[in-house]
This record gives sequence, structure tokens and C-alpha cells, in this order.
Amino acid sequence: MPARAIMLQGTGSNVGKSVLAAGLLRALSNRGHTVRPFKPQNMSNNAAVAVDGGEIGRAQALQARAARVAPSVHMNPVLLKPTSDTGAQIVVQGRVEGVARAREFQEIKCRLLPRVMESFAELREEADFIVVEGAGSASETNLRDADIANMGFAAAADIPVVLIGDIERGGVIAALVGTKAVVAAPDAALIVGFIVNKMRGDPTLFDSGMAEIARRTGWAALGLVPFFDRARLLPAEDAYDLSERKVRASPGSGRVRIAVPHLPRIANFDDLDPLSAEPEVELTIIERGAPLPVDADIVILPGSKATIADLTALREEGWDIDILAHRRRGGRVLGLCGGFQMLGRTIADPHGLEGPPGTADGLGLLEVDTVLSDPKTVREVTGETVPVGAAFSGYEIRMGRTEGPDTERPIHRISDGRPDGASSADGRVAGTYVHAVFASDSYRARWLRAFGADNAIDSHHALIDGTLDELADHLAIHLDIDRLIAMAR
Repeated sequence: MPARAIMLQGTGSNVGKSVLAAGLLRALSNRGHTVRPFKPQNMSNNAAVAVDGGEIGRAQALQARAARVAPSVHMNPVLLKPTSDTGAQIVVQGRVEGVARAREFQEIKCRLLPRVMESFAELREEADFIVVEGAGSASETNLRDADIANMGFAAAADIPVVLIGDIERGGVIAALVGTKAVVAAPDAALIVGFIVNKMRGDPTLFDSGMAEIARRTGWAALGLVPFFDRARLLPAEDAYDLSERKVRASPGSGRVRIAVPHLPRIANFDDLDPLSAEPEVELTIIERGAPLPVDADIVILPGSKATIADLTALREEGWDIDILAHRRRGGRVLGLCGGFQMLGRTIADPHGLEGPPGTADGLGLLEVDTVLSDPKTVREVTGETVPVGAAFSGYEIRMGRTEGPDTERPIHRISDGRPDGASSADGRVAGTYVHAVFASDSYRARWLRAFGADNAIDSHHALIDGTLDELADHLAIHLDIDRLIAMAR
């Protein structure tokens, strides 16, 4: 029998849909249900490698973990990875299928709905319950005709919708009631209940607000969820969250001070989470308009979905000058994937894979050159550091190849024998193509010891799983999960 399903949609972006979906999946799993996450369309440069070899949004990989299953490309069949303010790479069922501008994508979406429904049907045969997550706002009536992310999908799949509002940003009554007012009547009929999320303070002060929303909409009030602070320990879905959280789980002792420039197309930024969770680490995301701090022990250049464009932005901010000065003072620099490419002499994009074709000068801190080219590499990897031998597991999502004298000093040896990365002669500048290495506990511990610090988190994976269990318990207290299950079909 195909799985029952319910869809969580929001009154806007960043209302907490991804976190609530993860918590609900873990809560249902804890009750003995076989569950799967599903997001028809996602827009994020924070991607993960699925067990079937493609890439999906990081939020869906976290939700798969909450459901205690391996991530699959069918959990997020359409992934948009922005390369500019108006364009994005289109990934369908894990594979890149082209690049389109926003208006062009509106015409493409209707052709993608059959693929979305195919993936949904695949998951329905594997589980008894599916939690579907919408994207953006349910009330974007200007985009409704070709929609596959919110009401368009809910109508096509004939599944009920629970609408989520964020009380922290204010105006939640108007946001929820206003959604009922602006969406078409058949779409409004799909909405069966609502959740108010991120409540701070005395929840009884909003009792009348919950009753008012229910009265005006006719929807069931499924819960007022207090702000769950430990959500900061879970991977963020998009770069907006970085500015909100500063990627800091705690102020840290400052024994290791890490500075990370917030690049416009930053990607796979959950690489930083295991470091920011460590008490002896003070990891700060540097926003545009601010200099890199002179007291940083290390500057980490993160991944990027548009490396040359982000390198240009880095120079516009003057961060290149800050990084070169940091290097002259004896500071360390680490580049992750796109950040690794920026550290070299040149980056060439002859086919315009990430923007206009061309070649750009890198920072020149590593004697390497990069050429961006197809096919895209998407794979999980294991290996160890060179020469110490600390084991790690991680993944690669990248385009192109990097070559040059400094690759003769790789920092990793992949299990299949391939070298990875490069380092300067003095070892103070390094780069790697492997993401998520700091989630490997022995690797992170050894890396921190090089700065005279100790790791306090014995298992980052256990930290994430424990947080998911706490989130599930939190929702079990504040949501009417039994009623939500009964609403699903």
C-alpha cells in the first residue's frame, strides 16, 4: 500500500520548514513508522551526495538521517544551485541537466513535474509515511501556474498541507490568514492545519492568537512550537542562515580563531559546523563590508558555486589584501573546493560552466592552476591525511581539475590511491577538494592539536543524532502529532 503523506508549506522562506520536517520524521521514526523525506524542488548551494550517486539538498540529507535511511536522489528530484542573482544550475534526480535564468526556469518547470511525480511514487513504495517539504512561500500566486514546489505539487499528488508561520519575524496572524485570502479556493481547500513556529517567551500570551487564526481560516491549530535553540547545531539549508547564526554553536574560548569570508555564492558551508561546535574554536563568518580580523589563526576560504564570480567579490571587499597580509604575518590559509581553486595562480572556465567564459588570476598562494570542465564529479570518498595518516570520510562535488607543482605535496590520500589537494612548501597554505572532513572526529582532533587546542566533541555524528532526538521530543510536546498523522492521506 502506498505511503500516506502530508506536506509542510510556509508563509515565507526561513520559517523553519526544514527543521520541523526533520524533527517530525525523527518523531515518526521513533514511533516505529517507516518514513521518508521529500522536497519536490529545492534551491540551495548546500548539497550532499546521495547513496545512488547524485546530489540533493543538504536539508534532505539531514532529513534522511532523521528518518534513519540513506539519502536518495528521489528525496529532492529538482535542485537549483544559484550561480548568479538570476540564474542557476538545474540538477534533476541527482544529475546536472543545464543552466537557466529565473524566467527560463518558469517555462521548464512544467516539463519537470513528471520526473518529480516519478520520484515521489518511488518513495511511496518504500515507506508508510512521507513528510513533504515545500519551498519558499505558499502564497506566491504569481508563480502558481507552473508551480511544482508548493500548491502545484500538493494538488498533483492530492496530499493535505500544513501551513507554517514564523512568529519571531512578526505579523504571523496576518501571514497565515493572508495566505488563506490570496490563494485560489482549490489550493486553500488543501490546507488542513497550521503551526506557529519559533515562539519565545510565555506561550499563553498567544493563546488568543492561535484561536483567531483558527477562527478566520477554519484550519486546525496543530501547535505553537517554542524556539528550539539547538537547531543551530544542525546543518543550515541556505546561506541566509549563516548571517543569522554566524556559524557559532558557542562563543568559544578563542584558542583557535577562524575567519571565514561570506562569499555571495558560498556552497557546502556545513563543512564548518563541526569546527564551530567545538568549545575551543571561535569561528566567525565575516560579512561583506567588514575586514578579516588581524588576530585570526587561520582563514578558511569555503566552497563556491561560482568560483570566479566569488573571487571577484572577494577582491571587491579587499579581502584578498587581508588574506595576503595574514599570510605575511605567518597565518594559515585553508581552501575548501572552490576556495582551494581561488588560492591558485589561475582559474579558467573556457566553456562558461559557472558564468561567462574566461580566465581569472587567483590569489597566487599555491602554485596550481585550475580548469573548470565537465563532467561533474559527485562521489563519496574515504582516505587519510598526508603524511600523518588521520582517517576521514567525506565527499566531492566539483567541476574541473587542478594541477601544478604544489599538488606534489597533497594533503590527503584517497582510499583508491589518488592524491588530493595541495600545500605550500612551508605547509601554511593548503587546499582540498574533499568536503566534510572535519566531521571525522580523529581528523578534527588532530587538526585542532596543530593549533594547540583540544577537541571536546568525541563524536560529531552522535551530536547531530542526539540533537535530532531532542528536536523530536520537543515537537512531541508542542505539536498534536496524532492529529497530524490522522490528517495525512
